[in-house]
Amino acid sequence: MFALVDVNSFYASCEKVFRPDLEGKPIVVVSNNDGCIISLSREAKQFGIKMGEPYFKFKEKLYPSKVYVFSSNYALYADLSSRVMQTLTDLAPAIEIYSIDEAFVNVFRGQPLPVAGSVRSPDAHAGL
Repeated sequence: MFALVDVNSFYASCEKVFRPDLEGKPIVVVSNNDGCIISLSREAKQFGIKMGEPYFKFKEKLYPSKVYVFSSNYALYADLSSRVMQTLTDLAPAIEIYSIDEAFVNVFRGQPLPVAGSVRSPDAHAGL
């Protein structure tokens, strides 16, 4: 049996790792040169912003709304992705990395529900 693990709003979530004060706040991550919106937190989606939209369309709307905007930091995202994938490797017999924030996890040898619970457990993220 395989499970697909997909980190929600990965780039936006990464920005919150070292900024716990941003928990529950709207976050937008924009591409290189601040061209397009490439990630948004659940809280930011309420502003009608869509992935891939040009940042300039929303720039004036975002600042007064207290939406936190970050330029992309691919070194940070790669590092945290590596940590997530290592955590999955520690919890499951085999994984197949699909993208920076997605992996297929082989849970055939173990019990699927305990493995799924382990991945979602706050203790699993202690090293991140």
